[in-house]
Amino acid sequence: MTVKLNTNQSTILTDCADWGKMIKPFITPNTKKATEQLLNTFIPFNLIWVFLVININWLPWYEVLILESLCGFLMVRIFIIQHDCGHVSFLKSRKWMKRIGFICSLYTGIPFEYWARTHEIHHNNTGVLELRDYGDIDFYTVVEFLALSKTKQIVYKYLRAPSVILFIYPLVYAFYLLRLPVVKLEGWKMDYTKQLINNIWILITHLIIIYIFGWKAYVFVHVPIMYIFMVIAFWFFYVQHQHEHSYKVPKKEYNRVLAAIKGSTYYVIPLWLQWLVGNINLHHLHHLSTRIPNYNLQACADANPILQKHVTKLSIRESWKCFSNKLWDSASQRMITFPEFKKTYNK
Repeated sequence: MTVKLNTNQSTILTDCADWGKMIKPFITPNTKKATEQLLNTFIPFNLIWVFLVININWLPWYEVLILESLCGFLMVRIFIIQHDCGHVSFLKSRKWMKRIGFICSLYTGIPFEYWARTHEIHHNNTGVLELRDYGDIDFYTVVEFLALSKTKQIVYKYLRAPSVILFIYPLVYAFYLLRLPVVKLEGWKMDYTKQLINNIWILITHLIIIYIFGWKAYVFVHVPIMYIFMVIAFWFFYVQHQHEHSYKVPKKEYNRVLAAIKGSTYYVIPLWLQWLVGNINLHHLHHLSTRIPNYNLQACADANPILQKHVTKLSIRESWKCFSNKLWDSASQRMITFPEFKKTYNK
């Protein structure tokens, strides 16, 4: 079937026609860079964590919060390493990536191989309206929202509140979606087994922390760090796919290049913050090709400015506006706010 493209989409596909050649120099894993990232991520995380555990009784609360927040960001960086291992892009050795990914999972609490499989579905279907449940924050289209009862509309409005997305969703994700085999797909029996085994090892890790360092260290140091990590991760994921001029289409109209360039954002943040989050702010490049290791994303962007020409760029200030985006309006091809919905559809 031939899909009719608008002028903007045709221009994007023309400008990015050679994207495969553009990214080719950056898809080869670099053992030196990977090793450096392992060292400059795990060493500071562990040192700060131990320092907090030792000094938790006399450190001022604001210093504890600052250090725990730093550890939360470093855990995001650990997760990005796990994430790249799941994409088989971090190292040349698949065997070592499985080992490193599993070790990362003991820190992040995210089952390595099960999450990697579900995340693969997300990458293969980002922007496909029929498969939005895999790896995206829940949203309705205008048509779907209009078909809801008044009660369900109120519930949806509550679920799209910034406080719920940032502070409640991470808990649901951590205690439910990662622990149970909620992705029901044929042929996934072995994946469910791997999820269970990984979760058992994660539980054992937490019990060891409690046994060695005590409940106080666990409750006042480790748990806050993990929660901060999940909040940060959800925030970044939200602004990467729920921006106003996104890309959401029926499966028959799907185009992977458009999904990467229009369906993901380029989150323009300070370099120090970009370092902490493992360059995941260059999300359009990551969706263009998961074979690019996170430590090569910035170099790829610098070498190919054309790949940033059509992407939605968000500053930190602009990114807060994403919280206002509530419904996908197929007519205007954008996420709209509830006031816009009320004005346009008189509801």
